[in-house]
Amino acid sequence: MRLVIVTGMSGAGKSTALKMLEDMGYFCVDNLPVPLIPKFAELLAVPGTEMNKAALGVDIRSGQSFQELANVLKVLDEGGCQYEILYLESSDDVLVKRYKETRRMHPIENTNGLLASIRQERKMLSALYEASDYVIDTSHLTAQGLLQELKEIYASGDTKQGLEINVMA
Repeated sequence: MRLVIVTGMSGAGKSTALKMLEDMGYFCVDNLPVPLIPKFAELLAVPGTEMNKAALGVDIRSGQSFQELANVLKVLDEGGCQYEILYLESSDDVLVKRYKETRRMHPIENTNGLLASIRQERKMLSALYEASDYVIDTSHLTAQGLLQELKEIYASGDTKQGLEINVMA
């Protein structure tokens, strides 16, 4: 079983990455409440389950329960559950531009504006960033570029690339 926790900055492409992982055969859940993660991992570990690859989108939208993530990861470690953390990053100026283009509100309300919200989120996520197995900076990536990065990390050995010809005599 392969469990990937997709996290990172709001606006860096986590939802897009989850859709791409889903296309690569992963069972994906976005914004699963943090307290449910151990139960989800437990269900994945049941012998005979069809799901052998899963990805969870976890970010600050989880609110107060997001603060529990460090404890939940410790529970997974203690239970012998192997997981990987994929952290999606982007520069402050790119995130500001993306938010202005979509006209969406940042999940952290900061009275000092969008940039202050982004910086506050970056501070909140610093421990996860440090604990990440993979970090992808999407600042200058197209969707196709992100897909290529994900394939390099998560599709190795899972898919056959190129043309395969079998000759039977």
